[in-house]
This record gives sequence, C-alpha cells and structure tokens, in this order.
Amino acid sequence: MRRLLPLLSTKPHAGGRSALTCRYRCGDACFQEVPNTSDNEYAGDIIASALSRRSMVRAAAVVTVASAAGAAVLGGPASGQAVAAPLDHPGQKPGKGGRLDGARGLRFEPVAPNKKDKVTVPPGYGQNIVIRWGDPILRGAPAFNAAKQTAKAQAGQFGYNNDFLSLLPLRGERGRQVLVANHEYTDEILMFRGYDPEKPTREQVEIAWAAHGLSVVVVEEERRTGSLTAVSRHHLNRRLTATSLFEMTGPAAGSPLLRTSTDRSGIKVRGTLNNCAGGETPWGTTLHGEENFNQYFANGGSDTDKRYGIVAGPSDRKWERFDKRFDAKREPNESHRFGWVVELDPYDADFVPRKRTALGRFKHEAAAPRLTEDGRPVVYMGDDERFDYFYKFVSSKRMKKGNSRAAREHNLTLLDHGTLYVAKLSADSPQDIDGSGKLPNDGEFDGSGVWIPLATDDTSHVPGMTADEVYVFTRLAGDKVGATKMDRPEDVEPSPRTGRVYLALTNNTDRGKPGKPGADEANPRNLNKHGQILELAENWDDPAGDGFAWRLFLVAGDPKDPSTYFAGFPKDRVSPISCPDNVAFDPHGNLWISTDGNQLGSHDGLFGVATHGERRGELKQFLTVPIGAETCGPVIQDRRVLVAVQHPGEVDGASVEKPASAWPDGRGKMVRPSVVAVWPKDGSNIGV
Repeated sequence: MRRLLPLLSTKPHAGGRSALTCRYRCGDACFQEVPNTSDNEYAGDIIASALSRRSMVRAAAVVTVASAAGAAVLGGPASGQAVAAPLDHPGQKPGKGGRLDGARGLRFEPVAPNKKDKVTVPPGYGQNIVIRWGDPILRGAPAFNAAKQTAKAQAGQFGYNNDFLSLLPLRGERGRQVLVANHEYTDEILMFRGYDPEKPTREQVEIAWAAHGLSVVVVEEERRTGSLTAVSRHHLNRRLTATSLFEMTGPAAGSPLLRTSTDRSGIKVRGTLNNCAGGETPWGTTLHGEENFNQYFANGGSDTDKRYGIVAGPSDRKWERFDKRFDAKREPNESHRFGWVVELDPYDADFVPRKRTALGRFKHEAAAPRLTEDGRPVVYMGDDERFDYFYKFVSSKRMKKGNSRAAREHNLTLLDHGTLYVAKLSADSPQDIDGSGKLPNDGEFDGSGVWIPLATDDTSHVPGMTADEVYVFTRLAGDKVGATKMDRPEDVEPSPRTGRVYLALTNNTDRGKPGKPGADEANPRNLNKHGQILELAENWDDPAGDGFAWRLFLVAGDPKDPSTYFAGFPKDRVSPISCPDNVAFDPHGNLWISTDGNQLGSHDGLFGVATHGERRGELKQFLTVPIGAETCGPVIQDRRVLVAVQHPGEVDGASVEKPASAWPDGRGKMVRPSVVAVWPKDGSNIGV
C-alpha cells in the first residue's frame, strides 16, 4: 500500500512551493538546519572602516561602465570610503496609451495573474509543445508508454523535469537549431503508478537515474508560425544520465578527496545530478550547474557533509540500497564528485562532459560567462542556499577565435586555469535598514564590494586550507574569508549590452528569525518571501578586477506593498512578481525573469523588464504556467520565447492515480514536464 502523506511535512513551505516539490526537488532544504553556521558579518555590519586599506582602494578603483543610456562613473567619495556613486537613473516618463505601449521588446499586453491549468500567453501570440518527458530522441528509443517504462527506454528519451535551456545555431542545416536541456530531478510519485516511497524497486530507481542529466536534441522551425519541433534520431542528439561517463578536470582533478573505491584516479565520474540552470560560452559550449546533489546521498556524518546538507540517515529516494556510491558512510568521497559546473560540447556527440573543479563545489544554480577585453572568460555563479554566497571565476587564459580544431581544443581548457573569488558586500546606508524593506534615505539600496580570492590553480589563498580543500569544500573557504551571506543566490546573467551583472536572489524566509542574520542593504527584508534582483557593475574593460559597485534593481512582491521597488519606475504600471529564479536577456537588452514559488496567489510565470532608458524598471508578465508548475530555462530570441515547464501538477496529494493537472495532453493522459515555444501569430518579432 502506498504511504505518502505521513512522509510529507505539514509545515508551511518556502515560497509557494508544495510539500511534494520541496521533498523531491531539494530534499526539504528549507526544513533542515541552515548549513552556514559561520559568524560572517552581513552587509549591514560591513562599513568601510572594517575593510582593509587594500580592499578599500580596490573597491574605489572601479571606473567607467559603458551602458546603452550613457556612461556612469563608479567610485568612492573623496574620503576614500568604499561605496558606489549612483549608476545612470534617467527620469521616468509616462508611456502612451494603447496595447503596444512599452519598452522595445516589451510591447505586448501583460498577462494577468491567474491559476489556469495551461500556459497563458498575451493576445496575438501562439504556442506549441516542442518536446515532452519521454519523447524519443535517440535511434531505437520507443515512444513513451507510461505503463511500460524501462530504464533502457528512458535512456533514449527526453528526460524529466526540464530546467535550463540553450538554443544554439546549427550550421549547414537551414531552419534547425540545437536544443540543450537540463533535467533537474525526478518526482517518482508523479512518474510511477502505485509508487511506494519506502520500497522503490530497482527498475524504478534505474528509470529515475536515466531521467536525470542532460538532453541534446536538434529542433526544426516552422517558418510560417515560429513553432519548433524536435528532430528525433539526429546524429547530434544525446542523453547524458546519472550513470554516463563524466571527467573531472582542473586543479582538483585526481585529488585524494575525489577518489573512490571504484575510481582510484579521482578523474572518472559516473553521472551528473540535479542540473538546474546553466549558461552558454562564447566558444560554443554549454555550462550546467549541479545544484541540490546532497539529497541523493545517505548516512552523512562529517562536518563537511553537514555544511553541504547531506543527511545523517537514509535518503528519500533510497538509492543507497541499489548502489553503494550513494551511501556516504561506505563511499565518503562520492558526494565530493557532485556539486560542480559541467561543460558540454553539444556539437560533438562523442564529447565526454567535464566537471570543472576550478569553479568550485557548491549548490550551483548556474554559471554565466563574459569575456574581458583581452579575451579571458569571467564566470559568475550563485550558491542556491539560504545565507550562502556569490562567486566568480577569472580565467588566466585567453579565448582563441575561430572554429578550427586547435582553437576548440584550446578553448576547452579555459575553465581549468585561473582564480576563484567570493563576494563581500559593503552597504552605503546600513543605518537606514530596519528589515521592513523601506528605502534608505539616499533613495537606493546600494553599496560596493570586493572579490576575495580563494584559490589560483594549485595555490590556496585561504589560511589553513589547501587548494584541493578550497575547490572541494568551497563553502568552507567562503566561511573562512568572511563572504557576505545572501538570500539564496540563484541564476545570474551579465548584460551583453552593458556588462552589468544581474543576480536573482529568490527568497529567504529565515532572514531575521531568532539566531539568524537580520536584514541588510543587499537583503533588506526580514522573513523575505518574495526575493530581489541585485545589479552589479564592474569595469567594462576589466571585469577581472576585484572591486565592484552594486545596487538592488528590483525588490519583488505586490507593487502595492511599500517594500517593493522597481528601479524607480512607477509601481502602478508594473506586474506583480514573486520569487525570481532564472534570468536571461533579449536582443533589446531587457532582462527576462522566470519565477519559482510565487507567493502572491498566482501561478509562476515569465516576466520582461527594461534595464536601461526612460522605462528602466518597467516590468510586464509575458506568460503563466499550469497548476503546480515552475517556469524555467527561458530563451528569448527575436521571433520566439522558449520556456521549460517544470513539475506540472506537483501539488500536495497528487499522484499518477490522482493527477492535479491535465497539462499538456488533456485529461486521462500522463502529466509531463515539457518545453514550450511561444511566438507572435503575425510573424513579427517579440514585443516590437
């Protein structure tokens, strides 16, 4: 008999998530003790006098940042205090009436908040399902059959719970592109009829292993509508799963901390787990962040296990019963081989994906690169945990242009050499922060910061830790150097127009609770339900520098709530938004935001917001997703938008026998996570 309800927490859950989502997505992370028990100062405590003279000089040295609206000088006042002058803030002008009012790229009628069991898009837009969980993509893979699932079939089919999406050009095949998708996690209760969480079968576990990982699938556009369809059995199509071969590279590869009884080399790894968001590199590869990997491991006991959230008892999925590598007591180093950024070459079907140790190990939501003026990659990364940190990596090698074999081989080494940093923020007006979200007297939540080096290649910059320890236990390194505790740093994206970096801080309902850090200027609300987006500016020509200016671009929530902020734009002209998660840019420089766990009584959705010009801060909702679903992986092109509709129907009490949603195929059909394309019906570009 299936036992479900006693295993699910009855406590209120973070954001608008169901207990089912919390359990299977992140192992009820919000109900575990906060892993970060360090006594690091938070931004409200850090004033210039507390920083070293060297750090102050670095922070004040941040200079001109180019932007579409003009140049803004960032630097400290004459006293040398490490704070930032305002970035550009042009006056806001009321827009003209009419349906197409808005910033360029955002001229559509906003979708109203709703609870419909469908993907709701603006008037004048069409949509189609690009690919569903279980659709065959490899030669020989069968069509999806909910009643006859097998691990072998799933290994050739599109995986479960699609998250990050990348859509890349495919030279020589007109109208076709390469779609790369992450498959974050499995929800066995919604996958298998009669599933017993206490007694999973080997076949169910092996299907789940095959449903994790990554998919590469070629897609073809229908020129008249903008719809996309998957091309099954293309030679570039791939499935990479929890048992596929991956390779550790970089300074920690081969470390004793990464060796196991089945891999004495510390280099060859089976699988990738909990791939959340990601990024695209200028040299044509994709990056994939391994996030809540801890939940798959059982019987953790070490201090490092606790810092990474590995439980002391059995895991929820019970995988340790079928493979000892998921038992931390029997294989204490296996979990060290997860929590990395994975690099994949989608254009090479034989490429062995690489886990880049130089980028550190933590709960990677994403990894977003840009180039310095001299061609070195700078990668920004968030650690999605309450009170954890924001990082960047600066390569010491320059990218080679072109598509020659030599250039590609060289560029595939760029993320193995360089310096890993963690962010420490200082506040401009700490005395004005009371936890309510009220703006400081200077009219902005802003300040400056420094990037603290953790390790460069084989050299550690953290006293008491070797370089291997810094890379494998990066959270502990951040603790030691006093990094700033943030409200769940998730996806991050540099603007291709201005170089400014936008970091989604999803929420943190623990902030300000007894014994927990209180509000600060970067995280200005206690019991933070709705989250915020931080805007960071470095020298456009030298993002490899170690000083920066920052301010909050958005403070999310109901615009009628006085604690919300939309970059100074009139709040009576924006859509409500809660729990920003994934972010992406469109061709016009607008930031698009998908949400996870909406706390405002509506389904999650996708939003566009202007980042520059007189409409900076103008935010509009573009779509909503079905019951129980989360909006993931947005891709914004000229003529279409792609979203990954993750965990539809994942609400408390739902199961295969009692589905909570009829999406995407109607009643009586299996609820299936899917990728959706949206386009203007008249053939025009998005929002123009």
